Amino acid sequence: MTEYSLKNNILPPAHSPITMRRRKWRETKDRMARYGVAVGGMAVIFAIVLIFFYLLYVVVPLFYGADIEMTAEYDSSEKTAIHVTLNEYNDVALSLDMQGQARFFVADSGETILEPSLPLADMVIASFGKGDPSTGVFAYGFEDGRTLVFKQAYKISYPNDIRTITPRIEFPLGEETLLLDNQRQALKFLTVQSNEEQTTIAAVTADKRLVLTSLIREESFMDEDEFTIEQFSAEIILPALVETTQLVMDIDQRELYLADNAGNIAFYDIQDITKPRLVQKIKAVPSDVDITAIEFLTGGISILVGRSDGHVDQWFPVRDKDNNYTLHNVRSFADQSSPIIAISPEYARKGFLALDASGQLGIYHTTAERTLLVEPLNDAGGHTVMAISPRSNGLISLTTQGNVKLSVIDNEHPDVSWHSLWEKVWYESRDKPEYIWQSSSASNDFEPKFSLTPLTFGTFKAAMYAMAIAMPLAIFGAIYTAYFMSPGMRKIVKPTIEIMEALPTVILGFLAGLWLAPIVEGNLPGVFSIFVMTPVMIVLTAWGWTRLPTSLRERIPDGWEAAILVPVVILVGVVSMMLSPIVEAWLFDSNMPQWLNDHGIGFDQRNSLVVGMVMGFAVIPTIFSITEDAIFGVPKHLTIGSLALGATPWQTLTRVVILTASPGIFSAVMIGLGRAVGETMIVLMATGNTPIMDFNIFEGFRALSANIAVEMPEAEVASSHYRVLFLAALVLFMATFVFNTVAEVVRQRLRNKYSSL
Repeated sequence: MTEYSLKNNILPPAHSPITMRRRKWRETKDRMARYGVAVGGMAVIFAIVLIFFYLLYVVVPLFYGADIEMTAEYDSSEKTAIHVTLNEYNDVALSLDMQGQARFFVADSGETILEPSLPLADMVIASFGKGDPSTGVFAYGFEDGRTLVFKQAYKISYPNDIRTITPRIEFPLGEETLLLDNQRQALKFLTVQSNEEQTTIAAVTADKRLVLTSLIREESFMDEDEFTIEQFSAEIILPALVETTQLVMDIDQRELYLADNAGNIAFYDIQDITKPRLVQKIKAVPSDVDITAIEFLTGGISILVGRSDGHVDQWFPVRDKDNNYTLHNVRSFADQSSPIIAISPEYARKGFLALDASGQLGIYHTTAERTLLVEPLNDAGGHTVMAISPRSNGLISLTTQGNVKLSVIDNEHPDVSWHSLWEKVWYESRDKPEYIWQSSSASNDFEPKFSLTPLTFGTFKAAMYAMAIAMPLAIFGAIYTAYFMSPGMRKIVKPTIEIMEALPTVILGFLAGLWLAPIVEGNLPGVFSIFVMTPVMIVLTAWGWTRLPTSLRERIPDGWEAAILVPVVILVGVVSMMLSPIVEAWLFDSNMPQWLNDHGIGFDQRNSLVVGMVMGFAVIPTIFSITEDAIFGVPKHLTIGSLALGATPWQTLTRVVILTASPGIFSAVMIGLGRAVGETMIVLMATGNTPIMDFNIFEGFRALSANIAVEMPEAEVASSHYRVLFLAALVLFMATFVFNTVAEVVRQRLRNKYSSL
């Protein structure tokens, strides 16, 4: 058998068995590698598509409308109800009528649970008033100027692990009636609000006077069980030619609104009950339109005004430049055409239900300016009272024909819309429409602010300042390293810069927030001196180098000239920081941050300048490495040919090398931009996380990625907040997808254009 030895340069024949086996093994490995790369690539694409569709799956429910489904309908003998409530489990309801009859009943069958007897004696009821739905407080006004305040309450127990609800009626002021009007006039309109510390009642009498009474409970400092109740009263004479039609008071007992038959709304400040003040009287509807209903939106800041033309307007007080409050019509909903006869605000959200005279029910959300549903609830004709449950998932309605309907409402995310996410929104207590992100609060009646605009702005602001620092340093450094630097020095510089990418961004963010930010704040003139003086000194050093004797310049090997700049840059930094206090005392009264604030330029310690410096440092290795490889990879025959034809090295660089390497340089920039857009830990720890829209380099911001990292652990699963955070992730995903797609398209075009060089 013939032996073959590669050592002795004896190769087997081309068709020998050994050669054939080796060739087959190489072909097998090539196929395995080809299929492995193909499968890996397809798996990556599949994973990315899967991520996209999962994000979409979580986000899409935000934009669903509302749905209502009737679960029970029956006829009741009760045809005179003026008010109805529904408990949070949608199983117990309370109805009240003008005869003083209160009845708790099973919501889906009408079976009576309890008919408590109110201590009315023989008094004639003249009016009915209710407080905020969350308090469950009501009041009857009588013909002799007296009133009775009572409230509903539920006791929940679990005998034998079965939930049992026991309803009852309580009397916050006792079972005795309270004399509201000393002149004993009938109380024609009545409103009441009550809490543990204070109860306030307002009424309009038959002789057109507005009477107010507030009872304040004051506990003893020595004994909590000892307390006294102080009563304060006032009255206002109303215009004789105006007939009151609506009267409502806010839950905090500070504001009172009175509507009349001329379409006017009078806004009273009743914080000092003894000195009620008319803040404003405004024409709230057109001349041919009447006010048919008024209710407070949850929180007691906005009022909802139902009109005879089917519109519902939202009004709330706005503070002007003189610190005075005036009512503003912030937004309107015009999806119904018949007079609005009932408005039911949601207990914990800024949504409401509106029922018109034709039986159409509308479901709306104010902040999102969103109409979620308009569909028939009852047949037209007669009067209807309705109530929404505290969880906003149930609705009960009673008509004067005795028809009762219990419905289930599916309305999970009414507070999110394109308008609330991307456009300016006029939020309660703000003086103008704004972009605001504020997802949570300690208050139950908080108005969520889900604007993604300031977060997106902050994301691109961070990327802009980071790229402004990283691009020139990385690209120019890569050009010099690949084209002018000696191979020996390049072997030191390139790995050193690339190893910078191994630094964890959490460490960079930690150093930026706790170490660099205080240094920048304390030496702001020095920092700017470094930015200004470094390029100046580099140019001067280069100019001085050309003026040195040739004998001295030849002592530095070709390609090592950049080493001379290292001590120059260090010297500029040291001198700038040493002179910083002197410059600050000379030009900025020893405090440049305060000087900036005094001149209208806000300054925060953790700001965009710090983020730009540190995130630029983090992005430099990515851009540098790809750019340097692209330039170094330009075929040598192009460079040699250009020089042989008489071009200078600089002309060769700008007209041949950079053009040929432009696809790689562009890819480096876009990859660096994608890295900057998606950066999390640096912007989380070094920005202050203030979601503001300001290009000021001395102000902070909040980025989408940092916002997700901060708030996702605290978000309730499947809540609007949770899904909006996933929407923010989807926006980031789409942004990086767009950047990468644009980068690939431009890179291919540049490659096709300059491949012929």
